[in-house]
Amino acid sequence: MTLSDLKQQVCDANRALPASGLVRLTWGNVSGIDRVSGLWAIKPSGVDYDALTPDDIVILDLEGHVVEGKLRPSSDTKTHLHLYREFPEIGGVTHTHSLHATAFSQAGSELPCYGTTHADHFYGTVPVVRALTPEEVAADYEHYTGVAIVERLRELKLSPLEMPAVLQLHHAPFTFGKNAQDSLNNSIALEMCAQMALATFALNPSVTPIPSHILDKHHLRKHGPGAYYGQK
Repeated sequence: MTLSDLKQQVCDANRALPASGLVRLTWGNVSGIDRVSGLWAIKPSGVDYDALTPDDIVILDLEGHVVEGKLRPSSDTKTHLHLYREFPEIGGVTHTHSLHATAFSQAGSELPCYGTTHADHFYGTVPVVRALTPEEVAADYEHYTGVAIVERLRELKLSPLEMPAVLQLHHAPFTFGKNAQDSLNNSIALEMCAQMALATFALNPSVTPIPSHILDKHHLRKHGPGAYYGQK
């Protein structure tokens, strides 16, 4: 992949955020990485999505040094960087403050899997990541946000592609994917699942999670070694 290709992909994914319904103002960012070169791209901080061009996208290395770009990268850059360094299987990260998924994050409530829509994208309950300590916030807030996310997935023995979403307590969701667009798609799916879960619970406060055999069937037919959803 050329740097031009990477910048175009990341620009396109960021420009798609408003139409996806996931963001207001500039409350969100998408990044993507080229694992061959070890270079990755992220939205510049505070730039309006409609005005964003590929030339605005900031390129960094895995040490966090800016390689190309005249604008300051997203304020969440260190979080994305830590995720790329710790999870070599991911190729994209999306962070938004989408309404319903952020409500779960602020409430410190895990997102249970109530149905097959959720199971198609997330293999079970979407976990909550612990709050940062005062020391972590003071030392390097964005870096330690990434540290806490990695810590939580490893505690649960979850792959970030098996569970490509987390809910950061007091903050908002982060999603991961095979590339920038895939991580954005997982953010869209997460928001829809959060909204459906709230409506489901309102209709039936006694609702229980989906049975494990249905969860397994729906998730693995799309993501397992014998996956058969879609085209070859």
